[in-house]
Amino acid sequence: MPKTFKKEFRIDGCSCKLRLRPSGKQTQTYELRYRRNGYNISACGKTKEEVKENFIKKLKTAKPTRQAVSTTQDFCAFTEYYFSNYRIKKVTETTFKNDIRRYNKYLKPYFQGKRIDKITPDECQRLIDSIAGDGKGKTSDEIYSLINCIMKMAIAHHLIQHNPMDIVLHIQHETEHGSALTTEETAILFQAIKGQSYERIIALAYYTGLRPNEYETAKIDGDFIVAINSKRKNKKIQYKRIPICKALRPYLDSITEIKLPIALKTLWKKFKNILPNHTLYDLRTTFYTRCKEKGVAEPALMEFVGHSMGALGNAYTDLSNEYLLREGEKLNH
Repeated sequence: MPKTFKKEFRIDGCSCKLRLRPSGKQTQTYELRYRRNGYNISACGKTKEEVKENFIKKLKTAKPTRQAVSTTQDFCAFTEYYFSNYRIKKVTETTFKNDIRRYNKYLKPYFQGKRIDKITPDECQRLIDSIAGDGKGKTSDEIYSLINCIMKMAIAHHLIQHNPMDIVLHIQHETEHGSALTTEETAILFQAIKGQSYERIIALAYYTGLRPNEYETAKIDGDFIVAINSKRKNKKIQYKRIPICKALRPYLDSITEIKLPIALKTLWKKFKNILPNHTLYDLRTTFYTRCKEKGVAEPALMEFVGHSMGALGNAYTDLSNEYLLREGEKLNH
């Protein structure tokens, strides 16, 4: 292997450069570096595993350096400025990573080298229509919203006077809601996962209704599973509590903390292989349906699944553990 080499390496949505550099006469050190979107993160380690671990630690605490708005009004330069200085503070970490991905895949190639004040409604319309025409309705919704946010910020920075998205026609696609598993499908699922490394995490999802992106934050807290509600806005951290029902308890008795045994993407695929007509998210739909069928009170159900009760309800409702446990008992019958 040569003394130095370059390699693309993706960690937590970041495309990093992996280098192998000499650190002594007979020793070498790995270095991971990320220089994009206002970030300049560098980490070293003696092995790939060590350098990855050190990089992730720095990534979680890294803050972007403030960038000046492009004097040329370049769309891409302004968008990256907006992302680094404003959007990152407003949306969740997951949303921000997805926005970066959407920008790199759709907006950057399309508007590369274009002045933001020269972008027309017709150009925006063609982009939205082309994405929707490819059968990517949800993606077209997301891109429509993202461009709209960028243009509104450009108006706030006095780079443009009017938002070209104001006259772009876009019909929001109809969201396909998940379907609950039948009794037969549930039996097939649990028979297929029996003894597998991911059996516990599937059982957790089935008996708690956690969203897939909430699995990693799930913790055992006495008689409850506690997890961060991923749908809170403005980066406000809110925890939800779901009682551990009798059927879930055997899967947790031998552990003190919950860990994902495989990558989430792999878990999605394995679930799909077992039940081709369902997705992993349908476990949440199944839990919600079960709560309804068992007569769980609406306030408790909202707490379990992490739905909002409205501004007034969220501000003045603080449900006790005793109440939630009583409602959770309904799931044991």
